[in-house]
Amino acid sequence: MPAHLLADAVLSLHLLIALFLVAGLVLIPMGGINKWRWVRHRRLRLIHAALMVFVALEALLGIACPLTILEAALRREEAPAYFLAALMQSLLFWDAPLEFFLALYLVCAAWVLVLWRVVPPNNHSAR
Repeated sequence: MPAHLLADAVLSLHLLIALFLVAGLVLIPMGGINKWRWVRHRRLRLIHAALMVFVALEALLGIACPLTILEAALRREEAPAYFLAALMQSLLFWDAPLEFFLALYLVCAAWVLVLWRVVPPNNHSAR
């Protein structure tokens, strides 16, 4: 498989994770209000919380995301050659100061922890 296709796959995974995190920040409180049972699934909430805390810790420690590093290595720091990859990169990577991202990720991680308390997951997942 060509490196640019692997890089596009890594970028796609990265974007899906980001969308999962953002969606959870919005849908979990909405689900709590609207009594959606799926927002209380413990495994889903653990994955969401762990990923958000991981992102916040990366920012706090000044560590680049492993997916970003892998994608750059696969591209050999090249700009994406394909429209879809360029579009996904523009959605995922913003031109803002590092302090902005640190604050954003810490606030999001704190929100996830608040949601854990306000919309607690079930002790067991539904089967």
